[in-house]
Amino acid sequence: MDFGPAKRRKLDHAMGTPHKVLQSAASIGMSRSRTFILEAEELLEEVGLDYATAFGGAEELLHRIKGSIEAMETHDAIQISEAASRLEKKHQLKVPFPEPRPPKTCNYKVSLVKPTQFNVVGSYVYKTMASSQPAHAVDMVVVMPAETLQEKDYLDFRYFYKRAYFLAAISATLQKALGTTAQLSYELLNGNPTCPVLAIKPVAETKEKSANEEESEPAIDYAIRVIPCAPEGLFPKTKLRLGAALFRLGRPGEAETSPLPTPFYNSTLTAETCFIAYLKVIRQAEKKCAAFKKTCILGRIWLQQRGFEGDISKGGFGQLEWGLLLALLLQGGDSKGHAALSGALSATQLFKALIQFLAVTNFAEKPCILGAAQQELDAPSNCPVLFDAARQHNVAFKMSPWSAELLNQQAKRTRSLLNDPAVDQFTPTFILKADLSLHNFDLVTRLNHMGAYEKTKVPDPRGTAWFVGSDVYRILKRALADEELGSRARLIHIQMPPSSPWPITEKLKSAKNPTIEVGIVFDPANMSRTVDKGPMAGPTAEEREECEEFRQFWGEKAELRRFEGDSVRETVIWKSTTPYELCEEIMRYILNKYLHIGALEEDLTIFGDDLPQLLSLKPSDAATFNAARKAFNTFERDVRNLEDLPLHVRRLMSICPELRHSSVKLPLLVPSKSGPQPLETVISFEASGKWPESIAAIQRTKIAFLLMIGSLLEKSKEGEVKTWIGLEDAGSDSENLAFLDVVYESGAAFRLRIHSDLEETLLERQSKDKTQEQHVRTQASTLLAMFRRLYTHLPLHTQIISTMVTRFPALSPTIRLLKHWFNTHKLSCHFSDEFLELAALHVFLSPYPWDAPSTANTGFYRALHFLAHWDWRADPLILDTGGDMSKAERVAITTRLEAWRKIDPGMNHTVLFVATPHDPTGLACTALNGHARPVKVAAARMTALAKSACRVVKADGVALDPRRLFVPSLADYDVVLHLNPKAAKGALKTYPADDPAAMETDSPARTSQFKNLDRRTGESPLPLAQHPSDALLRHLNASYAGALAFFRGAPEDGSIGAIWNPQAERKKFRINLAASYKPVVGAGAASGDDSSGEDDEEEEAAEVGLNREAIVAEIARIGGDLIERIDAKGL
Repeated sequence: MDFGPAKRRKLDHAMGTPHKVLQSAASIGMSRSRTFILEAEELLEEVGLDYATAFGGAEELLHRIKGSIEAMETHDAIQISEAASRLEKKHQLKVPFPEPRPPKTCNYKVSLVKPTQFNVVGSYVYKTMASSQPAHAVDMVVVMPAETLQEKDYLDFRYFYKRAYFLAAISATLQKALGTTAQLSYELLNGNPTCPVLAIKPVAETKEKSANEEESEPAIDYAIRVIPCAPEGLFPKTKLRLGAALFRLGRPGEAETSPLPTPFYNSTLTAETCFIAYLKVIRQAEKKCAAFKKTCILGRIWLQQRGFEGDISKGGFGQLEWGLLLALLLQGGDSKGHAALSGALSATQLFKALIQFLAVTNFAEKPCILGAAQQELDAPSNCPVLFDAARQHNVAFKMSPWSAELLNQQAKRTRSLLNDPAVDQFTPTFILKADLSLHNFDLVTRLNHMGAYEKTKVPDPRGTAWFVGSDVYRILKRALADEELGSRARLIHIQMPPSSPWPITEKLKSAKNPTIEVGIVFDPANMSRTVDKGPMAGPTAEEREECEEFRQFWGEKAELRRFEGDSVRETVIWKSTTPYELCEEIMRYILNKYLHIGALEEDLTIFGDDLPQLLSLKPSDAATFNAARKAFNTFERDVRNLEDLPLHVRRLMSICPELRHSSVKLPLLVPSKSGPQPLETVISFEASGKWPESIAAIQRTKIAFLLMIGSLLEKSKEGEVKTWIGLEDAGSDSENLAFLDVVYESGAAFRLRIHSDLEETLLERQSKDKTQEQHVRTQASTLLAMFRRLYTHLPLHTQIISTMVTRFPALSPTIRLLKHWFNTHKLSCHFSDEFLELAALHVFLSPYPWDAPSTANTGFYRALHFLAHWDWRADPLILDTGGDMSKAERVAITTRLEAWRKIDPGMNHTVLFVATPHDPTGLACTALNGHARPVKVAAARMTALAKSACRVVKADGVALDPRRLFVPSLADYDVVLHLNPKAAKGALKTYPADDPAAMETDSPARTSQFKNLDRRTGESPLPLAQHPSDALLRHLNASYAGALAFFRGAPEDGSIGAIWNPQAERKKFRINLAASYKPVVGAGAASGDDSSGEDDEEEEAAEVGLNREAIVAEIARIGGDLIERIDAKGL
C-alpha cells in the first residue's frame, strides 16, 4: 500500500462549465410547474417556526450566559498540564482535549482572560430553521482574547489545546452560575474531534400553575451551544493552505517526523476564524435576495431527506454549507467576481439553480473555486474542495470523497426529476425519505474491526475509523468501480459512526471497536461478471507498466489469459456466481490484502443477500424463463405450419406470467406427477366474412376450430403432441365455451383460446343498442370488457413486461418477490397479476428520488414503499411504458378518476385506477366481470400491511431479517378454512382413463388396489382446468360475497381467511337475501295493543340478522373433503 504523500491537483480557475450551466438555469428560471411552486410555498408555511414561542426563554438564557462568562475568573500564563489539573480538581470536571492529548512534559503555557466579543450565529439568527429538523440549537460564539494566543499556535494542535482549556473554564463558570436550571454537556461541533463545544439545555421548572395560567414551556426542545473561536486574522492564510503539513504524525511504519498534508486540520483552523466573517456574508445575501431565507429552508429539507447534515458522519454538507454556497454565488461566484445568480429570482428558481450547480460539480473530482484565487491551490487528490477565495477557506472541508460523490448523485437525480414535467416533482423532492440504506444500496457490508490500524496512530485528527474508511473507499473504488475493467458498482458509500454528547465530568470515550458500513449500488450490466479483463500484455513500455500496475494491485489473483482474437490480457477469475457472492469475494480478498480485514468470517458482515433466498432466486432462473419462451416459439411455429386450416394464422400471443418472466414459480417444462401446467395463449386468424352473425354461434365455431387444430397437430406431430378440449365454466352461451390443451411429450403444455374480431363488434353493438333491455346491455358490456382484457390488453401487457424485463434485469425478481409477499398475506385472490406487475414496474419507470433499482432487494423494498404511500383514493397510477404519453393524456386520466369517484363515492365498482398508454380507462387490470378487483377492504388491507412492513424496514435497518415481512397473521380473520392437502393433491390428478360417471358417483371400480391392474398406470395426468382451491374460492365468492370477504394467497395456500361484512350484519327482511339470515329477537315487530299496521307492513319492518352458524355449516358442506377444519371466532 502506498503511504506516500497524496498527489496535488492543479485546477482551472475559470470553472467555466458549472457557472455556464448555472447561468443558463437562472436565465430560464428552471420553473415550469406552477403546482411545484405552490406546494413549495405551502411547505415553507408548514415548517416555519414562531421563534418567540418555540424558543421561549432563549434570549434571557443567552444574556445570563454572556454575563456569567464576562465575570469568569482569570489567571496568568502557566504550563497547560498544570492549569488543566488545577481546573479539573477545583471544579470536578474534565478538560476536553482532542487526541493526541498534550504531553505532561510540554512547555505550552495557557492564560485565561475574560472574553469581550460574543455573537449569536447560525440558523437561529438567520431564521432558517425548520420544525421538521431533528434537533434545534442556538449557537453562541465566544471569541478567545488575542492576548491568550500566539501566531505559532496553528502548529501541532496548540490552538486546539488552548481552545479546549478555555471551553472547560467557561463550563466551570456556567456550571456554578446556572446550577440546576440547565444541563451541561460536551459535544463535538459537527462531529469534528478537534472542536468540542458546550451544550446547555434548559431544564423546565416544575411548579403548580393556577387554572388561568397558560402553558409557558417552549414549544420545541432546544439547546444553546457555546462555541469558542479564534479572532479573525490571527493566523496567516499562507500558512494554512490545504497542502501544508501543520502537525507531525507519521503513518504506520513511518517515522514520526514525516511531513504529510493536513487539509482537514488546516481548514478547521481557518473555519475557527471565519464565524463572524460568514455571519456578515449571509447578512449581505439576505439584503440582496428576498428569497434567500426560503431557499435555505428548502435546501435544509432537501438535504435532510437525503441524510445530509453538517456533521462529518452525515456527509459534512448541511444547511450552513448550502447557505454559504448560495450567498457566495449571489455575491460573486466566478473568477472575475461577477454574481452567478440574480437576487431577483424566487425561492424555487434559486433552489433549482443550486441543484443544477451541485449536479454538474463534483467537489471530489475537481476543486470548485468561488471568487478570484490569489495563489495556486495545491489541494490533495482525496480532498473535496469548495474554495472561498476571498476568505481562503474550503467550505467543503468536512466532506469526504464518498459523501461528495453521493451529493452529486442525489443532485443529478433531483435534476432529472425536476426536468420531468410528467411526474409529481414535489413529493420525491421534499417529502419522501431517501436515506434508508435498504432503499439506497444493493449491498451493505459492516467492517467489524480496524485491521492493520487497530493499535496504530493515524495521521488524521478525525480518528482511526475515518482513516480506515478512507483507505477502504480508495481500495474498493479501484476494485469495484474501475471504468477500464467495467464498473461493477455505480456508487460506493462509507457510513462512519456518529459522535455522541458526554458529561462535562468525564473524558470523551472513543469507541473500542467502531464499525464502518460500506454501501454499494451495483451496475446491472457488470454485477454478475466472473472474469475481469485487465490491460493487454504488449511489448511497449506503456503496456508493460499498465500490466505491472494491474499485477501489483491484484497480487496473486492476477494471471495471463488468451482470449478471442489471440489477445493476451491480465485477468482476474472469481469463483462466485451471484452478484452478492462476487462482491463479498472481491471485498474479502482485496481488503485482506491491503488492510488485513476480511480473512475471518466475522471481520465482515454482509447485509442484503437474504431476500432472494426466500424464493431461491438465482441467475439461472432467466434461462428457465427463456426456455419457456423458446418452447412457445416452437408451439407457434407448429401451429403456423398447419396446412389444412381454413384461415391463416395472424397472431399467436402469450398471455400468462410464465411467458413474461413474472411468475412466482418457474415454468414447468418437464413431465410431472401432478400433471402438466398449461401456459395460456390466444390465437387470432385473418379477417373473414364467413364467421356467423351470432355470438352464440361464434362460440360453437370456435370449438370446431379448436377440434380441427388439435387433430391437425396430433397428425403433424404424431407421437410428440397430445391435445384435449376443455370446457369453460361459462354462465351463458355468449361467453367463451372451450379451450384447447396441447401437451408435448417433452412436458411443455399450452392452453389455446381463439380470438374473433366479429365477436367484439357484435358485443359492442349489443352494448350500445338502446332497443335491448338494460340487463342485456349490461351483460354485453361486461362480456365486452372481459373480451378486451383477454384478447387485447393481456397480449399487449405481456409484450410490455417482456420488453421491460430485458431493459431492467432486476424487474423480474422484484415482481416475483412482490407476488410472493401478496401470496403470503393472502391478498393475491383480490389482485390481478397484471396489477402487481405494473406496481413493480412503476418503481423502475418512476424511481424518484432514487435511480432505477439494480437488484431485487431495492426493487422490492421500494415497491412496498410505493404501496404504503400511494393514495389510491385520489391518485391514479399512471405508467408511461412507451415514454411518449402527453400531458393532456395524463390530465384526461386524472379527470376520469375524479369522475368515477363522483359517480361511485363508495368505490363499489372502481377502487384502484391503473392507466397505461394501451389502457387509458384504468380498469383493465383492476376490474373483472364487471366487479372491482380488488374490493375496497382488500385495497385498504394492502396499504396497511405495506405501511407496517415499511415501519419494520425503517426500525431494523440493514439488520432486518426479511423473513419477518413474510409472516402472515391468521388472527385478523373471523373465519379460517384449513384445507386438506391430501384431498387437494388427489383432486389435482385427472386421467384420460377415468370415467366421468364413476367419478361423480365415487364408484370403487374407479381404481384398483393393485398398481399393475390400475387403468391409470402409464397414463399422464390431464391438464387441470382449474385448481381445486381456485374452484372452491370461486364458488364461495359467488355464494357469500355479500356476507363474507375471502382472502387467499397462492393456489397452494393451506388456508382461506374470511371476515364478516359489518354492513350485511342486519337487514330488513325481504325475499332473496344474499345469504342465510335469521330473525332478530325483539326487533322489527310491534307489540300489544299499540300495533296499528297491517301484517305486510310489520313483516317489512322486521329485522333479520346474519345466520353465521348456518353459513359456516354450508361452507363446510360445499368444501367437503377439501376442507379439513374451520376455525370461526365466537361460534
